[in-house]
Amino acid sequence: MALNKVVICGVNTSKLPLLSEEEKEALFDRIDKGDKEAREEFIKGNLRLVLSVIQRFAGNNAENADDLFQVGCIGLIKAIDNFDRNMDVKFSTYAVPMIIGECRRYMRDNNAIRVSRSLRDIAYKAIYAKDLLTKKLDREPTIKEIADEVDMPEEDIINALDAIATPMSLFEPVYQEGQDVLYLMDQISDKKNREENWVENMALKDAMDRLDDREYNIIKLRFFEGKTQTEVADEISISQAQVSRLEKSAIKSMRNYLR
Repeated sequence: MALNKVVICGVNTSKLPLLSEEEKEALFDRIDKGDKEAREEFIKGNLRLVLSVIQRFAGNNAENADDLFQVGCIGLIKAIDNFDRNMDVKFSTYAVPMIIGECRRYMRDNNAIRVSRSLRDIAYKAIYAKDLLTKKLDREPTIKEIADEVDMPEEDIINALDAIATPMSLFEPVYQEGQDVLYLMDQISDKKNREENWVENMALKDAMDRLDDREYNIIKLRFFEGKTQTEVADEISISQAQVSRLEKSAIKSMRNYLR
């Protein structure tokens, strides 16, 4: 993995210092008095935090790791400058979302899907306004509240945020229970494959007739009626993980019959 290398952006990561909570408090006392050396020491003492956060984004690209480390440091510095010591949270708890946010913005800007500068500007204004309103209202603001804050139409805000959103794979795991993994695609209903399209294929109907009652019902609800696994689970009173497992077993049995 790229982050296993010792030097990132000229920083020897194997020799990064680690600050205790007491040391952080002492440095913050000095930072609050305008001590720039204390600020630099605090930044260096939290570079391990940046390193741990960017591992989820860097992948196997060494150059990407260098870029992300720099971006993560920007998030760290913002966290230091905006941290309120009166909040009953550790600095790391506050800083991690800030670092993640900077990394995500960087990844969006460098996505293969190019987004116009005007859309990105609107999106970043909306994100900044959302952060401010969240602190002010002590809850997540609505799109209307964000639009009013930046004085833009709601539709423009929605379009801009959608444009910079990172695409997700349909095979993104969303839940796991033992060996049963639920993927994003398992939570998407099938609106096209209705019963009138399926029953024309008699071989498929014969394959379904070989299923037991519960498997037959799951296949019918999922692909004839277009329901999600969650909806099926609620209807037949079992967990979504069980629905997923039974659905996969039923499809496998049908495929074996149809070969």
